[in-house]
Amino acid sequence: MKPILAITMGDPSGIGPEISIKALKSDKVYEKCVPIIIGDYESLKIANEITKTNYILHEIKAPDEAVGKKGTIDFINLGFLSPGNWEMKKVNKVSGNAAFNYVVTGIKLAMANKVQGVITGPINKEAIHLAGHNYSGHTEIFADYTDTKDYGMVLMNDKIKVIHATTHVSMRKACDLITEERIYKVIHLAYDSLKMMGIENPKIGVAGLNAHASENGLFGDEEAKAIIPAVHKTQKEGINVEGPIPPDTVFVKAVAGKYDIVVAMYHDQGHIPLKLLSFSFESNNTSVKGINYTAGLPIIRVSVDHGTAFDIAGENIASEESLIDSIVLGAKIAEQKMKS
Repeated sequence: MKPILAITMGDPSGIGPEISIKALKSDKVYEKCVPIIIGDYESLKIANEITKTNYILHEIKAPDEAVGKKGTIDFINLGFLSPGNWEMKKVNKVSGNAAFNYVVTGIKLAMANKVQGVITGPINKEAIHLAGHNYSGHTEIFADYTDTKDYGMVLMNDKIKVIHATTHVSMRKACDLITEERIYKVIHLAYDSLKMMGIENPKIGVAGLNAHASENGLFGDEEAKAIIPAVHKTQKEGINVEGPIPPDTVFVKAVAGKYDIVVAMYHDQGHIPLKLLSFSFESNNTSVKGINYTAGLPIIRVSVDHGTAFDIAGENIASEESLIDSIVLGAKIAEQKMKS
């Protein structure tokens, strides 16, 4: 039995609706799962036309009503959009509110086991804030609505995987959040996530926070106080982990195959190498291959690793590659959970 996956179409003013439609033109999506889109008919209709897909839009009330066949797009219509109350290519609170509620609906369906995972399209933080939803991103929404305290953002492509000890906070606050307890928990999240993805004995590299991983205390004491004790503790538990490793070399080693995943200390430390290897900008073709997975949740959540791209919305040039990869990974993890 194939898992049912909810695809939240993201901010309707951005590229989310069109990449959702384009992703469902892929044979491998339907080979792996039964995809249903959570969104709005008003936006999906436009995206269906823009992408020249012209598939049947099949509105359903519940996931078990899905046809699950290529050529028919099963979707749950939340009805937040109507002609004239929203605008493509611009930040607006109607689209922000709609996008937020697509996500919440997906979470509720997964928590009720009506779907086996949620695949999220891109949202705009400013738009959801305008709508009165004060979250810094998808990860925090999922953590709140699933009552999860210990979680981590995992980014990956075909060359590298990275999990973050901290994410959407200032650099000053990120440094304060680097504690032995947090690093210990994130190493375990990394280990458990890769086991779920089918890697039996994950090799984990832990980046330092400071330049040269502090050079034995010359450039800071976070390594000695937090990172080294956490690494030693998890090593004693049998986890294959090393660190702290200087941040300017750990990612090179990971790409070369020495580590299956890197524990990054803060947002940009992990995002920059991942996106350098995932994004390609060539003339009119923008290719994005990264995936975002939230570790530690009671439900499966996988996401594209790019934004709403308002500037190219509605032009049928946005790549659906990241969304397809996200769906395939979500289906793989769901299958593993269904077997266990």
